Amino acid sequence: MTGCMSGLNQDSSFTLSEGLQQLKNEHPPLLDMLADLLELSKSVEEGVQMQESFAKLKEQVVEFLAELEPHSEREEGVLFEMMAAYIGREMGPIAVMEYEHDQAKRFIGTFLHNTKAGTAGLTAEQMVANAQLIKNANFTLVSHFSKEESILFPMAENMFSEEEKQELAQRINLIK
Repeated sequence: MTGCMSGLNQDSSFTLSEGLQQLKNEHPPLLDMLADLLELSKSVEEGVQMQESFAKLKEQVVEFLAELEPHSEREEGVLFEMMAAYIGREMGPIAVMEYEHDQAKRFIGTFLHNTKAGTAGLTAEQMVANAQLIKNANFTLVSHFSKEESILFPMAENMFSEEEKQELAQRINLIK
């Protein structure tokens, strides 16, 4: 691919191939779950039914991660790999995307580690600190999804041949 990033078509009528559209279509349900996590995190921070809110936050984080993991695998294991063949992965868009995946997973992983023994016995301060980890994961992923949709997916659409687009769709559909 030649040219600069400003040459990407960001027109809303821009059509993505099947595999890229599938990845994009997976974002809204994840964003809805993130919005719920953010509201629960805020409730914990504000002390609104703190124990109940925190217990529900823990439950929903586990559910969210179960939805996020296959999506991340489709991106990291397939899309990013295919794009890296063209643009490398040491720096640039793939490096940023992988860093953001790792960062969000670290926030969520730390939360889950801190709550593996359950939510009972945690102080109010510990609950707030852990809720802030989920807020950080939220902010990271909301921004991340936006970058994928506005930059990465159009870049891949312009970069990949028709055969590669078909390969992408086939390979991501193998990941359940």
